[in-house]
Amino acid sequence: MRVITGKYKGRKLNSPENYDIRPTTDKAKEALFSILTAEIYGSRVLDLFAGTGSLGIEALSRGAEYCVFGDSSRTGVGLIKSNLQHCNVEEETKVIAGDFRKTLMNLASRIEDGLEEKFDIILLDPPYNKGMLPEAIRMISEGDILAEDGVIVAEHRKEEELPEEIGRFNKEKERRYGIVKLSIYR
Repeated sequence: MRVITGKYKGRKLNSPENYDIRPTTDKAKEALFSILTAEIYGSRVLDLFAGTGSLGIEALSRGAEYCVFGDSSRTGVGLIKSNLQHCNVEEETKVIAGDFRKTLMNLASRIEDGLEEKFDIILLDPPYNKGMLPEAIRMISEGDILAEDGVIVAEHRKEEELPEEIGRFNKEKERRYGIVKLSIYR
């Protein structure tokens, strides 16, 4: 696993030793960031269900200003921290350990209190077939953590159909890459 382009192009990232964490394939990652090309520079990113942190690190490499990484796995949090250190990006990042519900509630509270700014881009890549995406997107809507012109990109199995509308967000488009589908909400 590596950073594809930008400031940290070619840097190898630490990968999981087993299949408990499923990193995004390079093909899906390339597609995701080609969708976000015009929006990435200077953005605030939330990489939820971050796993290894590769999506958030790729966003930083391509010009994102700041990224929050959230993951519930102790192994994932360790991988994220080691990869952030390897890329020397600790200053423009924050790692939150814990369940996605707790993380989203915590961020919503911090935003409401003026301690955190809303996110321009939210990347969601939960474990497949667990039904977490609709709940996460609904919580993002209710917590009002996405900036007005922001975008949510959800990665899931191609067989999984997500609703056209979740909370205040509408599915703008879907793209399929092998067994993966990217659903874009605004």
